[in-house]
Amino acid sequence: MGIILKPIDVVDDISKEDFYEKYLKPRRPVVIKNMAKKWPAYQKWTMDYVKEVVGDVEVPLYDSKKADPAAPLNTPTTKMKFADYIDLIQREPTDLRIFFFDPIKHAGKLLEEYIPPKELMGGFLDKYPGMFFGGKGSVTFLHFDIDLAHIFHTHFNGRKHVMLFENKWKERLYQLPYATYALEDYDIENPDFEKYPALDGVEGIDCYLEHGDTLFMPTGWWHWMKYLDGSFSLSLRAWDKSWGVKAQSLWNLTVQRKFDDIMKSNFKKKYMDWKEKVAIKRAEMALKRGLPR
Repeated sequence: MGIILKPIDVVDDISKEDFYEKYLKPRRPVVIKNMAKKWPAYQKWTMDYVKEVVGDVEVPLYDSKKADPAAPLNTPTTKMKFADYIDLIQREPTDLRIFFFDPIKHAGKLLEEYIPPKELMGGFLDKYPGMFFGGKGSVTFLHFDIDLAHIFHTHFNGRKHVMLFENKWKERLYQLPYATYALEDYDIENPDFEKYPALDGVEGIDCYLEHGDTLFMPTGWWHWMKYLDGSFSLSLRAWDKSWGVKAQSLWNLTVQRKFDDIMKSNFKKKYMDWKEKVAIKRAEMALKRGLPR
């Protein structure tokens, strides 16, 4: 059977009413082709342009290796000047990525060149946009966003492959306890179903983004991303109206993350080994019980 991936819905444009009824209310992903074509960024955001605007700021870089058990989440692998990194991803494949680059802090000019889609929904966190850069072949591990925001993710200057999974599959995806990411030992593109049998039969959505495409990812959806070219994306975030989601977001960002960091710092590999064993046990139990129903 394997992992069952259906193609994502794709629209050129969409009204507020259709967006709410078909995607926001049921929390279903969709790609909107024309949204970013109205932005100055659609024409202006080339690799050379962002290199010029941002300049020689030193940026943290992340690779595809399994996380250090003792390190807090999102600890960088190395650092490099931004301009040198842009040259690198234009020149050759690399698994080095820039995670959550803040355009407000580093290049305020970029803020004037995109338009949050407030005609579709409210709740945008205007002070917290994020940019993500990757070399050809680099991968963002399978996770869902800790703040549980809705995300409008627009891609520039290349192609990106995205797999999406509804949160109800979290146990079958081997979610680690006290974390919003999965066991890093399997390859979601080509899983070993004998070693990780709970992945067999998991249902998701397959998506390919090109320059200017905007992916709407609803709150809590798991996503895995692979850069097919050296390229970058902009993520705009918006709160869900549910107070339950907001409360869970606050818990994730404060209590859960702090607890996890303390445990990793104090118990290192022993704690991570325990987390992995629990993830495997929960996945096997969910498979045996036929979850999710």
